[in-house]
Amino acid sequence: MRARVVEQPLAPAELAAAVASRARGAAVLFVGSVRDSHAGREVAGIRYEAYVTMAERVLAAIEADLERAHEGLACAIVHRVGELAVGEASIAIACASPRREAAFAAAREALERVKREAPIWKLERYGDGASSWRLEEPLGSR
Repeated sequence: MRARVVEQPLAPAELAAAVASRARGAAVLFVGSVRDSHAGREVAGIRYEAYVTMAERVLAAIEADLERAHEGLACAIVHRVGELAVGEASIAIACASPRREAAFAAAREALERVKREAPIWKLERYGDGASSWRLEEPLGSR
């Protein structure tokens, strides 16, 4: 199973290798990391929590849907949970396809769907000691 929720640091190169093949000439690897600020506030770190069993089912369903939608596509999604420091990777998505258009489209759709559908929650901790549970944001938002 490529879809996983893990506590250890992500290994994006391993994820990319899981979808690679000689028939797939286009590969897209997206890695999302904890940034140092949000909405003008200093971010000290993030804690991700998940309903792991259900989240892995959702990630697997997203992978399967995308693979059915794009001929020859392979997709893999891994999300991290636990305490993450600024700069640490929280999600990695690898999509490989015979053509680049499908690989790019699938990687973007995978990210949007994970944020919308997966039971994974983000508690953002700020430099001033406050914290806030963050809601899903579409890619176009800031």
